[in-house]
Amino acid sequence: MELLKRKYYSAKNYIITFFRWIFFAGITGLIGGITGTIFHISVERATEFRLLNSWILYLLPAGGIAIAALYKMFNMNDSTGTNQIINSIRTDDNVPIKLAPLIFISTVITHLLGGSAGREGAALQLGGSIGSYVGKLFHLDEKDMHLIVLCGMSGVFSALFGTPLTATLFAMEVISIGVIYYSSLFPCLISSLVAYGVSLHFGLKPVHYTLSYIPELSFRSIGATAILAALSAALSIIFCVTMHKTEHYMEHKFKNQYIQGLTGGLIIVILTLFVGTGDYNGAGMNIIENAMNGNVKPEAFILKIIFTAITIGAGFKGGEIVPTFFIGSTFGCLAGGLLGLNQGFSAAIGLVSLFCGVVNAPVASIILSIELFGIDGLLMFAIACSVSYMLSGYYGLYSSQKIVYSKLKAEFININAK
Repeated sequence: MELLKRKYYSAKNYIITFFRWIFFAGITGLIGGITGTIFHISVERATEFRLLNSWILYLLPAGGIAIAALYKMFNMNDSTGTNQIINSIRTDDNVPIKLAPLIFISTVITHLLGGSAGREGAALQLGGSIGSYVGKLFHLDEKDMHLIVLCGMSGVFSALFGTPLTATLFAMEVISIGVIYYSSLFPCLISSLVAYGVSLHFGLKPVHYTLSYIPELSFRSIGATAILAALSAALSIIFCVTMHKTEHYMEHKFKNQYIQGLTGGLIIVILTLFVGTGDYNGAGMNIIENAMNGNVKPEAFILKIIFTAITIGAGFKGGEIVPTFFIGSTFGCLAGGLLGLNQGFSAAIGLVSLFCGVVNAPVASIILSIELFGIDGLLMFAIACSVSYMLSGYYGLYSSQKIVYSKLKAEFININAK
């Protein structure tokens, strides 16, 4: 009788927890989906306006001042961002809800005026803020608060990119490398699917590319893919170091955040006039599409690294993942062609490999390849991700990311990403 009673209470606990997370994650996904959809449309409209009115680039320095003023007005540190969200999963730190409108408005300003940035940093911060708010609203305990923040991150990410499985695995995997929070799988997937459904309802199209050619498995194709992934891993280190060094230099050189934003904006304006094109302003989704079709400028990936490092280092907002897609695809298209690979396919390998290298999330990266490019060529993408993950070392875009286990052996190291 006692055994039956224990089994009953155990089953009851599982069932109650199951439906609790359907409710909490569903609410988070719904709010995240609506917010992500509005955010996506706002960024798209801002980009369209900038492309039709090239003169607005000259207002970028003023935009840097405006963003600094916004953060000062809300008494938020200008460096507050994705790292704070990641830290909140491992600690008792709270994610302030006021971060959501701040990052929303600041990212739209950045894209409207021509800063080189993405959207995922804003997505993670928006989602983390939303998840934290929902958790506080329903008085969730400390452990559940961590899960609901992950739900928020995966929900808004899913709504923005239309990649619900990647969003789920990314939120689970990016916090502590070598340890995946499996308890968050069901809640994050529910949140991602609800948010994804909301974005589809409002007519947002998932990010997807059609590859015209995928090579058959052979020693030659595998070898060339592995070499390209190794080169992408090296590039991921260069990108991460450039991002961190530029940010530290700007903070050290310009103590005043207004001057920092003004100077960064001026540099981007001058660089844009110097290169004679707006290809490196904004996210550059059209350039990624061109790379998938085998069309790329040799210098594109280098210039995008420079533009993005200055933009983010100067305090503009948005994120680094879409620029990572840009850099990876253009580099892959160029290098893959030299290695004898189809340039469209090598652009895809470069995109996924560089993403894996900078976020240290191989499982999410492999899933990303499926959601962006389809199931064909999965083994090639898996090979590329595994090579890039191992050879990218302990570098990463997010300095608060913990490398819990070594990439080289089954050894507990617990260090922060460089």
